[in-house]
Amino acid sequence: MIDLVTIGETMAAMAPNEVGSLKYLNNFSKYIAGAESNVAIGVKRLGFNSGWISKLGKDPLGDYVEFFVRGEGVDVSQVRRDEEHRTGLLIKEMHTTKEPKVFYYRDNSAASHLAKDDINEDYIKKARHLHLTGITPALSHSAQEAFFEALRVARGNDLKISFDPNLRLKLWDSIEEMREVMLRIIPQVNVLLPGVEEGEILLGLSEPEEIIKGFYEMMDPGSLIVLKIGAKGALYYQGDQIEHVEPYCVDNIVDLIGAGDAFAAGLITGLLRELPIREAVELANLVGALCITVKGDIEGLPTWEQVEVYQGKKEEIHR
Repeated sequence: MIDLVTIGETMAAMAPNEVGSLKYLNNFSKYIAGAESNVAIGVKRLGFNSGWISKLGKDPLGDYVEFFVRGEGVDVSQVRRDEEHRTGLLIKEMHTTKEPKVFYYRDNSAASHLAKDDINEDYIKKARHLHLTGITPALSHSAQEAFFEALRVARGNDLKISFDPNLRLKLWDSIEEMREVMLRIIPQVNVLLPGVEEGEILLGLSEPEEIIKGFYEMMDPGSLIVLKIGAKGALYYQGDQIEHVEPYCVDNIVDLIGAGDAFAAGLITGLLRELPIREAVELANLVGALCITVKGDIEGLPTWEQVEVYQGKKEEIHR
C-alpha cells in the first residue's frame, strides 16, 4: 500500500564544490533536485511508503534520477521514460552571503510533457495522502492538466491533499497567470503550506495572521493551514485560533534549499501518524531544521529513529 503519492518534475542537478561565479569554477557534484521527490523521500525515511509520478528522458541523467529515487525506497512504477525529450537540468551558483542562485535548463523537458493520460486513477485512489506543489502546473499546459486530474481523483476518493505553493516566478509567463492558477487550486485542498512571501504575492497581505485568515476563507471548514515563518517557526490554524510553534534552532546552517520540502515531509508524516496538529507541526519544524545542516536537498532528511533521538525519546548508541 502507498501512503503518500506525489507528482512533479525531478531534475539532475549540478552544484559547484566552491563558492563564486560559475564563470570561474570547474569542479561540480551531481545530485537530484525536485520538490515532490524530496517530500516522497522524506516521508519514506520517516517510516511510510511513498510513490512518485513523473516523466524522465530516456537518457543517462534520467537513469540517474530514477535509480536514485528508487534507491531511497520510493515507488517509481508511475514514472514514464520519454524517448523524445530530455531530463531537466538545474545548476546552482553558491554564495557565502546569500541563498544559492539557480539556473534552470528544463524548457521542453520530459516532465513538461506530463499529461492527463499519465495519471493512473487506481494508483492514486489507493493512497492515503496526495502532496502537490505549485511547480508542476507551471511546467506546461499538459502538466497543468495532469496536476488537476490528480487533484480530481484525490478529491473524489477522500484523500488528504496537501499543497505547497512553492512559487517559481521564473517558470510562469506572468504573475497574474500564476496567481489565477494558485487561487484555483487552494480551495480544492485541505492542507495548505504557504510561506509569508507567498501570502504577499497571492493575497497582497503581509501580516501572518491576515494571510492565514485570507487563505482559510477560500477553503473548506476544518482545513489546516500551516504558515512557515522562517526562523520564527510556524503558525497553524484549523478554524479555531492561530497557534504558534517554536522552531528547532540549529547552529550549523549549510544549505537552505530543500527546507520547505523537509518541513512538508515532517508535517505529512505527523498527519499519517495521526498526531495532534501541534505535534505534527513540531515534527515538521524539526525535520526542516535537520535538513539545512547538510549540503543538498535530501541528504539531511532524517530517519524516524534519528527523529526519536533528537526528541530525546531514544538513546543513540555510537559504538
